[in-house]
Amino acid sequence: MLNTVPVDLGSRSYQVRIGSGLIDRAGAEIAPLLRRKRVVVVTDETVAGLHLARLTAALEAEGIAVASLALPPGEATKGWEQFSRCVEWLLEQKVERRDVVLAFGGGVIGDLVGFAAAVLRRGVRFVQLPTTLLAQVDSSVGGKTGINTAQGKNLVGAFHQPSLVLADIGVLDTLPARDFLAGYGEVVKYGLLGDAAFFDWLERAAPGMAAGDAAARLRAVTRSVEMKAGIVSRDETEEGERALLNLGHTFCHALEKATSYSGRLLHGEGVAIGCALAFDLSSRLGLCPQEDPSRVRAHLRAMGMKVDLSDIPGDLPGPEALLALMGQDKKVVDGRLRFVLARGIGQAFVAEDVPGDQVLRLLADGMR
Repeated sequence: MLNTVPVDLGSRSYQVRIGSGLIDRAGAEIAPLLRRKRVVVVTDETVAGLHLARLTAALEAEGIAVASLALPPGEATKGWEQFSRCVEWLLEQKVERRDVVLAFGGGVIGDLVGFAAAVLRRGVRFVQLPTTLLAQVDSSVGGKTGINTAQGKNLVGAFHQPSLVLADIGVLDTLPARDFLAGYGEVVKYGLLGDAAFFDWLERAAPGMAAGDAAARLRAVTRSVEMKAGIVSRDETEEGERALLNLGHTFCHALEKATSYSGRLLHGEGVAIGCALAFDLSSRLGLCPQEDPSRVRAHLRAMGMKVDLSDIPGDLPGPEALLALMGQDKKVVDGRLRFVLARGIGQAFVAEDVPGDQVLRLLADGMR
């Protein structure tokens, strides 16, 4: 079964196609976009070893010539060094403005390659082929591209929409369990921010989804993409509603920086911890019922996910240092830190002027 979700952005509209076997059909799916029968693929070494031969065969079956570059896996790749390497390689391949670049991997590859496509010759087209749950439900859709810097997460980048997204849920079978659950942190976020019925369903269906239920995976990915596509269509450049997609991310980005973007904390794990903290903070501020944070935590625990700051291995900076890291967040406006908080499950909103002492107390309590 194949589901198609449109992202409506006028002349830059595109489709997200979701289903099993899309890698094997990639040549036929991508061919209509090509001015000449040639593509370049940027992936990572892990995905290359698992899936690049299949993708190459599918493209060549349609008479499409393929050149590929495999970067090291992991969040540390998403920086200036590998970004420069990618751009230089694309130039060496003589990629033209009317050509198409394929981003074949998880969120790191999608973000980095999308940014490279945005700046190469002032903008070339690219197609997202996300291979992780996190990338399929979040980072491949919406046109946010970028890299990390010494100062923080995603601070250099561009809005550059893909021409097509092919989300092959069959490749999720090859994901390590930890990576799948990290991606689930972004799935559950959608229910928490704007669809209480979806969260209700996830409480029942998510354990089966993690165990390999393909129908549940298709439904979860499709609903997540529908929610993101709707928000992006209404607020492409995050002037208002799109900020809701950052539920949990203010905490998450500070924690990722504090752990040096290492294997100690995956992005989706940070999102899950951040969502739990956001609901805790909302409850402390009297914004949502006290039972909501407990319900969120219980579900994340039942899924075997990280929930608390104490679940992160190794030492963390103190509460004051973490709060200072949040000050570099892209959601800071006029020097004021903004959080996405909630009035209940499925009722997120952007809060201005959250008391710093409350945040410090929350962080201190979480470290005990």
